[in-house]
Amino acid sequence: MSEPPELPASVVGVTIVFVDNNGIPRSRSVPAERLAEACERGVGMTTLFPIFLSNDGLTFDHPPLSNVSGDLRLLATPEMIVPLAGQPGFAWTPGRQFLNDGTRSPYCPRGVLERAVDRAATAGLEVRAGFEMEWFIGHSGEELSPAHAGPVYSPHAMLQVDEFCAQALGDLAANGVPVGQFHAEYGLAQMELSIDASDPVTAADRQLLARQTIHAAARAHELRASFSPVVSMQAVGNGWHVHSSVLRDGRNLMAGGDGPSGMTPEGEGWVAGLLRELPAVAAVAAPSMVSLLRRRPGYFASAFAFWGVQNREASLRFIPGGGLVPDAAANVELKPSDASGNPYLTLASIIGAGMAGLEEGLTLPQPIQEEPGSWGEQERERRGVRSLPATADEQIAAVAGSAPVSAALGEETVGAWTVVRRADAAAVEGQSPEDIVAAHLWRY
Repeated sequence: MSEPPELPASVVGVTIVFVDNNGIPRSRSVPAERLAEACERGVGMTTLFPIFLSNDGLTFDHPPLSNVSGDLRLLATPEMIVPLAGQPGFAWTPGRQFLNDGTRSPYCPRGVLERAVDRAATAGLEVRAGFEMEWFIGHSGEELSPAHAGPVYSPHAMLQVDEFCAQALGDLAANGVPVGQFHAEYGLAQMELSIDASDPVTAADRQLLARQTIHAAARAHELRASFSPVVSMQAVGNGWHVHSSVLRDGRNLMAGGDGPSGMTPEGEGWVAGLLRELPAVAAVAAPSMVSLLRRRPGYFASAFAFWGVQNREASLRFIPGGGLVPDAAANVELKPSDASGNPYLTLASIIGAGMAGLEEGLTLPQPIQEEPGSWGEQERERRGVRSLPATADEQIAAVAGSAPVSAALGEETVGAWTVVRRADAAAVEGQSPEDIVAAHLWRY
């Protein structure tokens, strides 16, 4: 284990963060002087976080976690400890969950992803991943009060929240989150940034750190950020698109081949595996009830399972290399993903699905460059375009029916994730879409 860094004198506490099955960050904090102990032995926490609901309730329908007995150790991660630029009294680190005997908890999301990455490495493959993050920026308070009025994609919109934008970019850089671009997006008071690609575990860690950084920058300027998949039923929602590529011997398998749009056979197999398992991958990447409300044709939310080349309505958007885009940057983008998806489990699902397609030598159908939502049902059926899961039961069935995704997550994690999905759906049964959106607005 690497040694924890020496912290600035201003840092009095270290927040150890993990994520539950609803994408909600949870944490424990320790005094700075106890950091070494937190790295070596961790801090105690309940075993019940895998069965927390979006509304902070609990479900006890998962037999291994059927009562309040039991304890885990949450360990700080020394190599990822970051003094927070926007919260000078605190440092931040992702947490790792262990049983008291020192073995990794099967419910630890970071551990699930580490195993998926190790499996790929054993096969001689390196996976790269990066997130695009969208969020609503508003004035402080419980009500939805947009902090900018557009125009979308305009510097005039950015000017209305200039001080926040400047602090967010500066703090992200100071916190070690490399940003590719930052702009006002298409939705209601919507912002977006992209995080540079990295190994998957670092990508998930950075996504969490970026979220914390943006919330702190917003608060500093009497603003409030919401990453909720939907903030208004009348507006485009917030996605957290996941870009992935796979390399062998340092070569990007998404480029330089004779397959579709320059893919190598293994690169095509990776994308084809994602396409085949897309209902399950999307269920993990965008699992909440408000995610399902977002999944509407014409709202850039990818309601249907299909792939396309640079098609922004495609649930799998392939970005080929060539010209100003180097081969190293060719990748496939998962569009049906958002803040309610645990980033570690999302990336583990992607790796499981992609690996299966690569190993089985799957091939892709012709890309679709249109919006299938404008087609009739018969045309979609003829073209093999399926709707993505639209209910919690359909999400559960999709994950249960996907051997690659279920294997990547592990039996225990699938079991807890399943009962949470079922209980989350029951908690909002009979509520209007507007009430569901309001209940989730500040969860993320």
